[in-house]
Amino acid sequence: MSGFLSSSIARKVAMALSALFLIFFLIIHLAVNLTSLFSVEAFNEASHFMGTNPLIQFALQPVLIFGVVFHFVMGFVLELKNRASRNVKYAKYNGAASASWMSRNMAISGGVILAFIVVHFVDFWIPELNTKYILGDMSGMHNGEFRYYAELNHKFGSPVKVGIYVVAFILLALHLMHGFQSAFQSMGFNNKYTSCVKSLGKWYSILIPLGFIVIALFHHFNQLNH
Repeated sequence: MSGFLSSSIARKVAMALSALFLIFFLIIHLAVNLTSLFSVEAFNEASHFMGTNPLIQFALQPVLIFGVVFHFVMGFVLELKNRASRNVKYAKYNGAASASWMSRNMAISGGVILAFIVVHFVDFWIPELNTKYILGDMSGMHNGEFRYYAELNHKFGSPVKVGIYVVAFILLALHLMHGFQSAFQSMGFNNKYTSCVKSLGKWYSILIPLGFIVIALFHHFNQLNH
């Protein structure tokens, strides 16, 4: 593996594959969470299935965690190597002349998003692990009802936490604006598909983060109304 990743092309392809994997995961994650806007029962059922299905918990979830860690580590490695390879003997590098601000600061937005993912894990994933595997409660019930919707509502009660989520997803949108198209380019999509990929990436980069923002705001105001 280390020999394969010693090639700059191989590193970019590996980075692109992990990006495409996470892009697909975000669609699934959003789809499950969007059910909370329309049906308490559907969200509870979906959450319980995702949280107790052995295939998801012991096969897909470790792959997801590996994908997240790999993507961010590889991203920072590529950033460091790109900086080291710039020839400073020539005229001062002017990134704005040939690249967008977002493409030049993917490591910054990526670092903030990584910090947010850690917060998100502490907020949702670790309490779930504690309930299911430390306390041994796999029922998903509290006071005779599924607990998932009530817990989601409660998590977004704080305006500070909601603000953090909103800012994080705005940064995710900016990150995806460059990362989506870059992933497909690294996989060898030629100019014939550039316009299509760029358009698809733009809509994806707007709609997916916007969906998560709507969910956070919905549950925040839903909490206030009760």
